[in-house]
Amino acid sequence: MRSHEVDYQIYGNDLQVVEVELDPEETVIAEAGAMCWMDADIDYAAKLGDGSEADSGFFGKVFSAGKRMVTGESLFMTHFTNRGNDKRRVAFAGPVPGHIVPVDLAAVGGTLFCQRDAFLCAARGTRIGVAFTKKIGAGFFGGEGFVLQKLEGDGMAFMHAGGAVVKKELNNQTIMVDTGCLVAFSDGIDYSIAAAGGLKTMMFGGEGMFLATLKGTGTVYLQSLPFAKLADRIISVLPKKD
Repeated sequence: MRSHEVDYQIYGNDLQVVEVELDPEETVIAEAGAMCWMDADIDYAAKLGDGSEADSGFFGKVFSAGKRMVTGESLFMTHFTNRGNDKRRVAFAGPVPGHIVPVDLAAVGGTLFCQRDAFLCAARGTRIGVAFTKKIGAGFFGGEGFVLQKLEGDGMAFMHAGGAVVKKELNNQTIMVDTGCLVAFSDGIDYSIAAAGGLKTMMFGGEGMFLATLKGTGTVYLQSLPFAKLADRIISVLPKKD
């Protein structure tokens, strides 16, 4: 199904929130717990899956939603629908400090692969699925397990990332990325894992033992401060218990 055409505005600098504007009967889907505030007349309900296949039946919806559990996400998603007669707004934010990345899926070829905790919300009609990594090395050492979230559609989707967010357009090019700094990439980008230099560099270089290699033609989104790296830094300076 075609995605609902939603408008939006992003507020803030480093602790951002996105406010999505819905026309009557328009719907936005979001991860559970992402909503910050909403206008009156917004009806919300937890439902199986993303609602992109309305005629798939109960077991079809269970199967579609169940694939998300492979990535560690909830079986249910929250659907927010404007039941009023005028435009209404609902706002969402990520669970940790960072920036919100708006992506027009139609502009990136209709498909986007993102790390499992990056997805925030999207216009109804967006299909939220999973994609298994093609290479065993990426599965073991990519930092995101064997699966990535796969977003498909022709409307707006919103991701959450930590630190500064950089959008890169590759034209038959290759870029090496810390595995935690990868947020998302479009179809046409090949994703694999390579050792970070020689043994001494891997052990003492401070850049991790493996790097993600992205090559091809398409769009790549990167983050400067993955939450896991921030959490490790905080834990390292906490007072030690006796």
